[in-house]
Amino acid sequence: MKQIDKRQQLVNTALKLFYKKGIHAVGINEILVESGVAKKTLYHHFTSKEALIQACIAERDHSFMTWFIQKCNDNSSTEIFIKQVFDALDEWINDKSVVLGSFSGCFFVNSAAEYSDHQNEIKKLCLQHKTHIKHFFEQQLEPLIPDKNQLNSLVGLLLLLKEGCINCAHVMGDKQSALKAKALALVF
Repeated sequence: MKQIDKRQQLVNTALKLFYKKGIHAVGINEILVESGVAKKTLYHHFTSKEALIQACIAERDHSFMTWFIQKCNDNSSTEIFIKQVFDALDEWINDKSVVLGSFSGCFFVNSAAEYSDHQNEIKKLCLQHKTHIKHFFEQQLEPLIPDKNQLNSLVGLLLLLKEGCINCAHVMGDKQSALKAKALALVF
């Protein structure tokens, strides 16, 4: 079995802790203890905690997008695609996604909320993830909806419902929120 490299081990550990507890609540020493990696090794790979956070955001973006695209890969009809989107979210919200781990809300929303400056690189990376989702929706739906205004309306609706159901599940504990959002999206 291939042993995970120290850099990836640090990213995996930090991501798990940041997602569960929040970025500012987790210190470098906790990451080092949990990962079993030496401080010298940490600073060999990352010049600062912020650099580690950025690596964690990139890792989560990659893992989430890979998972989400795999779950929502049938764009033979708008209805099928909408069902796949919200069924995938329902799976994640209800802790049935091994890839994404236990649900603790949206890592990107949680992370962006800890940084008030819109020019902060961490906040920009969180926005970039949301842009990846938007572009994915556009890419999948564009062949099905030739009218640009209708396309933009549906993509906007899906983005709002996606974010809303994730936040309702996280903040309010509504584990049925993705199914409710799916029903609303299908009315479009």
